[in-house]
Amino acid sequence: MSSSSAPIPVTVITGFLGAGKTTLLNRILTENHGKRIAVIENEFGEIGIDHQLVVQSDEEIFEMNNGCICCRVRGDLIRILGKLRQRRDRFDSVLIETTGLADPGPVAQTFFTDPEVKEGFVLDGIITVVDARHVGLHFDDMREVREQIGFADVILLNKTDLVTPAELDQIEARIRKMNTVAKIYRTTNSAVDLTRVLNVGGFDLKRALELEPDFLEAEEHDHDHDHEHDDHGHEHEHKHDHEHDEDVSSVGITAPGDLDEKKLSDWLGALLRTKGQDIFRMKGVLAVKGRDMRFVFQGVHMLMDGRPDRPWGTEPRRNALIFIGRNLDRKELNEGFKACLA
Repeated sequence: MSSSSAPIPVTVITGFLGAGKTTLLNRILTENHGKRIAVIENEFGEIGIDHQLVVQSDEEIFEMNNGCICCRVRGDLIRILGKLRQRRDRFDSVLIETTGLADPGPVAQTFFTDPEVKEGFVLDGIITVVDARHVGLHFDDMREVREQIGFADVILLNKTDLVTPAELDQIEARIRKMNTVAKIYRTTNSAVDLTRVLNVGGFDLKRALELEPDFLEAEEHDHDHDHEHDDHGHEHEHKHDHEHDEDVSSVGITAPGDLDEKKLSDWLGALLRTKGQDIFRMKGVLAVKGRDMRFVFQGVHMLMDGRPDRPWGTEPRRNALIFIGRNLDRKELNEGFKACLA
C-alpha cells in the first residue's frame, strides 16, 4: 500500500475545562517535534490557538510555523475531515480536541460509521487530560469527568505539581478503578512525550488486549473483598450497589474454553441494544468453537468492530474481555458470558 492510501491515524483529546488540553495543543503546534500534525480544534476552545502562531490563514485551516496544520470545526467534523483528506500529503496524523463537557463517544463513533471517514482515517486513541488538583471535586458531581476517564486509552494526570504525592496516589487509584486498561502518565503543564499520545494503538484490533494478564489479575483481586474489617474488627459490607449506581467501572472477564458463536452473538447483540449507551468501551480476545483463529473485537457504545486475527497455534485457547462503562453489573456480565461457552 502506498502511504497516500493508508488511513491517517486520528487521536481524540478530551478533558474537563481547565485541565490542560489547550496547553497540550499549543505545545504540539509550537514545538519542533518534526511531526506533521493536523489539529482540529472545537471552536469553543477555552483559549483557542494563539493567533501569533498562525503563518497563513486560509478560511478554516491555518498552517503553523512548525509545519503543523490547525483547523476550526464549525459544526461538521465529517466535512473538515474531508477537506483535510484533500491535503493528505501535508500531514501524518490528526488530533481532534473535544469541548470540555463533551462525551468523546460520538466523535469516536464517526470513525466507525461514516464510510468516507472510515476509508481515509483510523481512530488511534482517546487521550483524557485530568486536572489532578480539581478532579477530586468533580469525580462525584460531574458525570462527564467520569465518562471521559472511562473512554480513555491514555490519561494525562496533569497539574501534579499542585497536589501532594499522597493525594496523587489516591486520585490515580480512583481513576484506575474506573478504567483498568488506560495508561496513566503524570504531567505538569501537559508536558508529555508525543510518542505517548500518538500511535498508542488503542483501537488497533491486533493489540486489543496486550495487557491481558496483568489487568485481569488485578481485576480478580480487587473484587474478592466484598467484606472488609474496620479498625475494631467489625465486619461491614460495602454499600457498593447503592452508592455507586452512577459510577464508572471496569469489568474484566476471563475464561478458558470455547464459545458457541450463535450464543455469543445473540448475547452481545442484546447487551449492546439494552446497555449500549452505558458501555463506553469494550475489547476482547475470544476463542470461538470450530475456528482456529483468535477473534478480536473493540467497541464504543453500540458500535462494534471485530475480526479473526491470528491462529491460536500452541497458545491455550482462552477468552479475555473487558467492559468499561456506567452501572455495569459484574455478576450479570459474568453469568451472561459464561452461558455462551460451548
